[in-house]
Amino acid sequence: MSRSLLESNTQRLPSVPEHNSRRRSKLRGSHKGFRRRLKYFYWRLVRMQGSSGAIARGFASGVFAGMFPLFGLQTILGVLLAVPLRGNKILAITGTWISNPLTYVPIYTFNFHLGQWLLNKHDLINLNFDSWQEVKGSGAEIILILFVGCFTVGLVSSVLSYLLGLWLINRFRTAYHLQRQRRK
Repeated sequence: MSRSLLESNTQRLPSVPEHNSRRRSKLRGSHKGFRRRLKYFYWRLVRMQGSSGAIARGFASGVFAGMFPLFGLQTILGVLLAVPLRGNKILAITGTWISNPLTYVPIYTFNFHLGQWLLNKHDLINLNFDSWQEVKGSGAEIILILFVGCFTVGLVSSVLSYLLGLWLINRFRTAYHLQRQRRK
């Protein structure tokens, strides 16, 4: 192989410093990427097909399902609730994301304490966790208390998320239509 052929091929390969400079520029502009993603989701919400009520009902059914400790089944439950309510199934799926590994403990602790208060079951405070038989015997009672709290919090939060979602969707769509009219 001739030397000129080798030199011509090596010139086409990118140099290492050029690659690193691209990487640094991506890191500096990461907040721009986040802002761009937010704009993308904003436009997806504004342009989403369906009535504002259907979109808000879908999100509310997802939020309701997200309040229950049915890990892995929350998404299915949210979509199944959205079907009879004629809600948006995609937003029902996203509504279940209200409970995630960062929010599990605070949500379910609050739900459990609310269930205790609603059912007036404060005798579980004296439960001896050293005795497995005692914990196992009161397991159904603990699950009942948790699900009563989850149902109550889910109902309240789904109504609030429906009202807030309806207001936001109408506001975004109005702003979008006003902006389109100004352009014309």
